[in-house]
Amino acid sequence: MLAKHMSRSALILALFALVGTGLVAVIFTETEEPIANAEKEYMLRSLHSVIKSELHDNDIFTDYIEVDSKDLLGTGKPVPVFRARKNGQPTALAITTIAQEGYVGPIKLLVGIDTMGTIIGVRVLAHRETPGLGDAIDEKRSNWIFGFEGHSLTNPESNKWRVRRDGGVFDQFTGATITPRAVVKAIHQSLIFFEKNKERLFSQKSAVPEKLEK
Repeated sequence: MLAKHMSRSALILALFALVGTGLVAVIFTETEEPIANAEKEYMLRSLHSVIKSELHDNDIFTDYIEVDSKDLLGTGKPVPVFRARKNGQPTALAITTIAQEGYVGPIKLLVGIDTMGTIIGVRVLAHRETPGLGDAIDEKRSNWIFGFEGHSLTNPESNKWRVRRDGGVFDQFTGATITPRAVVKAIHQSLIFFEKNKERLFSQKSAVPEKLEK
């Protein structure tokens, strides 16, 4: 009798597990495409905010390559570099980079750089920094992130690519230094990566056609 009861319980649990798995599968299928579309739209908005329309006549979302540099881009995993062109000539690019030393965790950035190595825009793609303090890196919270525009490897010189508290030229936030320090460092390293690889970054074949051929 006990064995029969246990078998019935096991069967009921198995049925619940099967139904639950089915529901999860259905929900995933129904939400996968909307989530992917929302992520694409968010990235497109971010790209167009750092690379203005007058700088390109190509589709910058599909003209990209994947690169990696744990030392300079904060991750050993491939990250996209989107290229802007006008009349077939390179004008700018946007590098995805990770500031690993945020106060709460990694901060994902998009750094726009023109062909001369000058920053034309920076946006925060993702972060978990403290609300009311570290989240001032977000353009919706303050205009701090816009302060990088016009800067380059030589403007300011390398030892000034720091927050003011560390002897640099970039502002920190009241009560929060770790977050802006991490962002300043990551952007500076992105410029170094660009300078070391700029010829390849513009000339390498786009990743999109290669994937479509598979």
